[in-house]
Amino acid sequence: MHNIKRKHFLQQLSALLGMGLGMPTSFAQASWPAKPIHFIVPFAPGGANDLIARAGAEGAGKALNQTVIIDNKPGAGATVGADFVAKSAADGYTFLISAAGIISNSMIKKSMPYKDTDLVPVAMIALAPSVIIVPANSPVTSLKDLIAKSKTDKGLNFATAGTGSTPHFVAELLNIKAGANLRVIPYKSGSESLAAVVGGQVDATSEASIVVMPHIKSGKVRALATTWTHRLSQLPDVTTAFELGYTDIQIAHWAGLHAPRGTPPAIIQSMASAIDSAMKNPVIVERLKNVAIEPIGGTQSSFEEFVTQERARLQSVVKLTGMSDE
Repeated sequence: MHNIKRKHFLQQLSALLGMGLGMPTSFAQASWPAKPIHFIVPFAPGGANDLIARAGAEGAGKALNQTVIIDNKPGAGATVGADFVAKSAADGYTFLISAAGIISNSMIKKSMPYKDTDLVPVAMIALAPSVIIVPANSPVTSLKDLIAKSKTDKGLNFATAGTGSTPHFVAELLNIKAGANLRVIPYKSGSESLAAVVGGQVDATSEASIVVMPHIKSGKVRALATTWTHRLSQLPDVTTAFELGYTDIQIAHWAGLHAPRGTPPAIIQSMASAIDSAMKNPVIVERLKNVAIEPIGGTQSSFEEFVTQERARLQSVVKLTGMSDE
């Protein structure tokens, strides 16, 4: 009898200890977020990624009833900020505002400070479609005209914001999928490549809708087409490449949220829900759409699917063109 009681006591003690050992993790997740959350933007302030991040931070902060702080950590094609997050504690207090580089950097760089698997998708926030533009006085009047003219003589010069940038992929997609002959002219930033178009130093470029819209409306450049599946609400007269039959030319300056690998799934799902809620907030929706940014939101699963598909699509472009930043 004594042994039976002792065995029963030990079983109860073991169960209690097991519950106790499990409490810190469960408690930590249940009380999240208990302090301010940091969104790391891997670009300088003022660009599309930064603006989307601030809208997402505001909305997510309200949904979670917690402060969300924006930290800008630009450099090395967004790898500085991404590396910082990849090496941060996986406790739900540090997230990366991700962009196309989170997918393409490891494809075009010979070495990376972190592995792709060190960061996991959380949620899509919003996107700014690329708009293909030419100088205001260019004889080119449409996307089909641009492609046709590029096939004559020595082709046309297409400015980009650097190797592996979204404009670079736009140029290569036009070359591969539409048979264009565009010579890629890399600049250090989108603002420099845009200035080159405004000044007539190059024939064309593409940039985020938020960046080019003021120049389109002021008449400094001419918009030929956007590179998303539907027209922008702020540029309703500008057709899409998709409408023109170039269904493979789909790319945008998007911003999402990634977390360090190992972040608890419950926290990731809570943050994804907060971002989705933010992108349905009428005030935020109107603010973003007024600057030609399209709110997206959605679930973690839908963002994971997007990242997987985009990785496969961009990988094929990199292989076909030999794209490299070295």
